[in-house]
This record gives sequence, C-alpha cells and structure tokens, in this order.
Amino acid sequence: MNTNQFARTCLTFGKDNMEKLYNSRVIVFGIGGVGSYVVEALVRSGIGAIDIVDDDKICLSNLNRQLYALYSTIGKDKVDVAEERIHDINPDCKVTKWKTFYMPDTADQFDFSKYDYIVDCIDTVTGKLEIITRAKSLKKPVISCMGAGNKVDPSKLKVADITRTSVCPLARVMRNELKKRNIKRLKVVFSTETAIEPKCDEIDDEFKDASGTTPERQQPGRTGTPKKQTPGSNAFVPSAAGMMIAAEVVKDLTQFHVTDLFKE
Repeated sequence: MNTNQFARTCLTFGKDNMEKLYNSRVIVFGIGGVGSYVVEALVRSGIGAIDIVDDDKICLSNLNRQLYALYSTIGKDKVDVAEERIHDINPDCKVTKWKTFYMPDTADQFDFSKYDYIVDCIDTVTGKLEIITRAKSLKKPVISCMGAGNKVDPSKLKVADITRTSVCPLARVMRNELKKRNIKRLKVVFSTETAIEPKCDEIDDEFKDASGTTPERQQPGRTGTPKKQTPGSNAFVPSAAGMMIAAEVVKDLTQFHVTDLFKE
C-alpha cells in the first residue's frame, strides 16, 4: 500500500485500521447512481480488493447522476470504465469484474465466503433478496440500499436496521419478504422523504421508446418484471446514499467509531 497516498486517511483512522482496509475484499452489486459512489469512496479509502458487478453499458440518461457516465464513455461497459478509474486512483487495488445481472439464476457464479463485506446497490427485489439471504447464511456483513429514485432531499437519508425503516415503499416490501425468510436484521440506507411524482409529460419524445420507458430500462438481459414507471433521479441523492454506504463499510471493517476519537 502506498502510505503517502493514504496519509490523510491514516490521520483519521490510524495505521492498524488502514491495514485492515488494505487486507479486505468487498463486492459491490450494481455500480450505477449509488454503487459507483460506493466504489469510489472505498477505493479512495484504501480498500485492497474490490469486486464490481454490473451488466449495463453506459447510456446517455446515466449522465445526470452516475460517476462513470461521460460523453466519452457512452456505450462502454460500466465495469470496464470503473476498473480503469479504480486503477487510476489506486493501481494496487485488485479489481475483479463481473459483467453479470445478478439474479437467482446467476447467483452460483459468486462465492460469498471470499468477501469481507457485501454491498447491495441493485434495484430488483428478487436479486436483493438473493444477495441478502446468501450473505446472512454465511454470516457475512451486508448493507443494502433502499429506494433512491424520485427523491430530492439527501438530508432525509438515514442508516438503520430494516425493522426501523419508514416511508420507503421498497423498504416495506423488503421487510415483509425478509420476515418470510426469518431474516430479522439488515443494515440499510433509506430515505424518509415521500417520493415525488415523475413528470413524464415533460420528457422529450426522443428520450422515450415506443413503450414510453427510458432506454436504460431496456438493456439486454433484463428479463425480470419491468418497472411500471421509470423513476426520476438526480446527481445528489444517489451519490449521497453511496457515500453513506461506503462510510458504513469502512467503519464496520475497521470497527472504528467516532467515540474512538475521544479515548485517551
């Protein structure tokens, strides 16, 4: 590990904790609006190995919020762009790419026992439940992002156990499904903001296809039940959620708490 590169982080967490991060391997499922910022913060914090899972290519409508989306990267696989950026930040970080849409029928590709932390940033309930169930069966730490679409106030984001969530429709569905599976605890990032109604009539026609949905929801391989409505999004709520998730991962891996600053 290049200690000079992470000197300012070391001043906060200490050398022992930096070694813990360097020796940790994290997997991030979904590297879009939320997940791309999770990866960014973890790599800049000194994580030693990271797996990135996403089957999407970057498209025009990603430009408003996703870290890897630039005019120069449109049409490229997200995991390829992410790998290049990760190595530009920290050449020593070990990157494993998975051009995979995670669902129960692709889940056996992954050996969760290899990971020190599992991050769920995908938006399909079936996939999320599969990730969480497998992580819990191995007693692996896992954190899951709830709904970040149709929200405009990042100050309404919170970290809590799934049992203490409110307002978020996705969190409600996940609570019920996890209860059926006898999973009683799950750390999540969620928003207490009431979702706004997307202003679909204000989107230019050329941004829609014949079904009225945006191109990014029509990627190849998306065979699950289509969403009734493409959510609105922005540059600040998904990114804030991603940063909050990364902070929790770092704190959990190092067992660092703010109260540590006041210990003699």
